[in-house]
Amino acid sequence: MLAVIRYIVPESQSQDFAKQGQTILDTFAGQAGYQRGRLARSVDEPNLWALVTEWEGAGFYRRALSAAKMEMYPLMILMVNEPSAYEDVHMRDGA
Repeated sequence: MLAVIRYIVPESQSQDFAKQGQTILDTFAGQAGYQRGRLARSVDEPNLWALVTEWEGAGFYRRALSAAKMEMYPLMILMVNEPSAYEDVHMRDGA
């Protein structure tokens, strides 16, 4: 299961946001079902960021959101309001 949370971050807040994003990833990494994650920034729109994580299932992800709510709360005003959980339909690794 893939989770994508997008944020619109003013340039003046980007360094603090990156630190907070790392803290969220560290919290997620300690949760059951966590597989991997990354914080990414758009190369075309530098104010657009994404917190991308992979989980064993949606239940693990939703429980992890509860565990990380204190770290995530200050960033909620920057979140893009859209669904964040995606079910894997087809996967293919590179060569």
